[in-house]
Amino acid sequence: MIVSDTKRLADAFKALSNPNRLRIYLEILDRRSKQVEAKDCGCGLTDFIQKLNIGAPTVSHHIKELVNAELITVERNGKFMTCYLNDEMRDKLKGFFDSAS
Repeated sequence: MIVSDTKRLADAFKALSNPNRLRIYLEILDRRSKQVEAKDCGCGLTDFIQKLNIGAPTVSHHIKELVNAELITVERNGKFMTCYLNDEMRDKLKGFFDSAS
């Protein structure tokens, strides 16, 4: 494994070690598995505020950390924000766990 890949994976694991960030990531993953088209599988900020029962600034912070760890991408439309899985990082995580078994 390349050093840069190791650093990227470590950053992803660090981001996912927070329970709220893990829940946000799993929610996006769950939404995606239930949708047919990629454009319809995002989650908005208000979805996470309601599900996690935490304030918007805290959710925004967690989303920023997930973006910085390359786990998700964000699309902004005015004041609305939709989060999507970063397929490249998801594949790297899957490859890591597949190689560990």
